[in-house]
Amino acid sequence: MTQGSTDATPDETAPPGVNPNVPHSARIYDYWLGGKDNFAVDRAVGEAMMKAIPGMRYMAGENRKFVHRAARDLVAKEGIRQFLDIGTGIPTRPNLHEIAQQIAPETRVVYVDNDPIVLVHARALMVSSEEGRSEYIEADIRRPEAIFDNPVLQETLDLTKPVGLTLIAILMLLADEDDPWDMVARYRDAMPSGSIMAITHPTADFNPAEVNQAVAAARGAGMTFQDRGRDEVARFFGDWELLEPGLVPVSAWRPDSPVDDPEAAYYWAGVARKP
Repeated sequence: MTQGSTDATPDETAPPGVNPNVPHSARIYDYWLGGKDNFAVDRAVGEAMMKAIPGMRYMAGENRKFVHRAARDLVAKEGIRQFLDIGTGIPTRPNLHEIAQQIAPETRVVYVDNDPIVLVHARALMVSSEEGRSEYIEADIRRPEAIFDNPVLQETLDLTKPVGLTLIAILMLLADEDDPWDMVARYRDAMPSGSIMAITHPTADFNPAEVNQAVAAARGAGMTFQDRGRDEVARFFGDWELLEPGLVPVSAWRPDSPVDDPEAAYYWAGVARKP
């Protein structure tokens, strides 16, 4: 990628705090999903990763479908009425709270992300039902205590009752040397008994050659992008009980219809309950 291909064009006006010449995962993901809230640099990295993995848009779509299925089941089958969504990304309808509140209008959701452009759209698009509540915190996944101490979270969620914690396609942005397993353990420790955690994570287990090329493309653009194998992803759940069907390819987690090739989307997905 040349410098000219990644510079923001004159008509790409960035909100305050957003550097349109530095790629961001939320905006790249938005590009894969067909959104318009991205810049030339995001599209360049997104295209480079799509060149490595031609099915990248399909994978992004399967990841979103998992969010919908998990939110639906956590509310309808597990009785969850409040969610903490870390690494929200740019809002894409239907959002988690919309799925949840269709079933239980009183559901409360706190979204967390560290990209200012997400904040701009969150205020406009994440409108809650009258009975429930939907809030947004601009914060970093690496600082769990700061998130839990945030007044917005404390006013919205009751941490004495079960919470649905969602970490969707976000842990890949943390390098091994950051010890993401310890970080996730701090989130688990803050959750009350009966809470449920949902995780998706990209993996090279299904197609090492394509994923390795995609990882190289992301790192070449200065981004952290870490795929992980099944055992490494399983470690994030600690001693929590995995719900059926366990840790499986993302398309195979309680699909709404039969899936021809579950391994066509290179993500592991699992949902687990705190004892």
